[in-house]
Amino acid sequence: MNILIFGKDGQLGKAFRALFESTTQASDVHIQYVGRSDCDLSQADAVNQCLIHSKPDLIINAAAYTAVDKAEAEAALANAINARAPEVMAQYVAAHGATLLHYSTDYVFDGTKAEFYIENDERNPLGEYGKSKAAGEIAIEKAFSNSTQGQFAIFRTSWVYGAGGNFIRTILRLAKEREELKVIQDQLGVPTSADWLASVSLDLALDSKGQLRKFDSGIYHAVPPGESNWHDLACLAVSSAIEAGASLKASPGSIKPIKAVEYPLPAPRPMNSRMATDKLRQAIAATGDVSKLQRWNKPWSDDVRAYVQQLAKDGLI
Repeated sequence: MNILIFGKDGQLGKAFRALFESTTQASDVHIQYVGRSDCDLSQADAVNQCLIHSKPDLIINAAAYTAVDKAEAEAALANAINARAPEVMAQYVAAHGATLLHYSTDYVFDGTKAEFYIENDERNPLGEYGKSKAAGEIAIEKAFSNSTQGQFAIFRTSWVYGAGGNFIRTILRLAKEREELKVIQDQLGVPTSADWLASVSLDLALDSKGQLRKFDSGIYHAVPPGESNWHDLACLAVSSAIEAGASLKASPGSIKPIKAVEYPLPAPRPMNSRMATDKLRQAIAATGDVSKLQRWNKPWSDDVRAYVQQLAKDGLI
C-alpha cells in the first residue's frame, strides 16, 4: 500500500509522521511525505504529476492555506490550494479506487447557529478562507458523485494545535512578555490536538493491521469532547504552564476577557464553532474496535494540559 501525505511541514502533517513512525508498518506499506518544496499545491498540474508518480492507495491531505486574514487579499491563492488541489486529489482517487482523507474547518459555517453544528448543516462561510475550504468540500463531493469506486472522508475540525505555531504557543509567548493579556471570550469552539486528529482519522480509515478499511464516504466532524472559548483556553494554557514550572509574567487572573468586536480582524470569524461528532464516533464504533473509542472519553482540556506540559519539558516555554 502506498500512502501519500501532503503537508509534511504543518502541524497535522508532523502529527501523522510521528504517529506512523511510532507504529510498526507492514513491509508492503510505503509512506511518502510531501511538502511545499516537493509539490506546489497552487498548481493543479504539479499536484496531478505528483499523484501519477506516487500512485497512492491512500492520500492524506494535511496541507492547506490557513492564513485566515491574509486570504482576504489572496483569495485566488487560497482557492487554488484549498479547493482546486483537493479536487485534483479527489478526481484521482475516484478514478483509481483509492482513499482520500481531507481536512476542513469550522469556518465553512457562519457561526449563527445556537446549537452544535452537524455535518449536513448549510455552509455559509464569512470570509475568503472559509469560502475556499467550503469550495474544497464541494469539489470533493462532486468528484465522487458519479464514481462507483474509491472513498473519501472530509474531517471538519477546529482550533488545531501541535508541533508549530498556534494560539496556545502565542499566548504562552505573550504571557512571558506581558503582565496582562486580553483574549476574546464570546467565540465558542473546541481546541483540537493534531495528534488526536491524526489518530482518530486512522481509526476510521485503517484496520488493526494497518490496512485500508471500507467506510461511508462523506463529511465527519472531528473534535474532542467538550467546548471552550479563546479566553478559557488561554487561562488553561497559562495555568498549565505555571504548574509545569514555567516562569511567566501573566497569570490566569490577569487574562482579561473581551468581546470579539473589541478585537477587529480583517477576516470575520464564526462566533459559534461547536460541532457535534456523533457521526464519526458511531462510524468508529462500527469498526468493532472498542479500544478506539477511548479517545472520545477524554475532554479537550486533558490534551491541552499534556501539550503544555510537554512544551515545558522540551524548554519551549
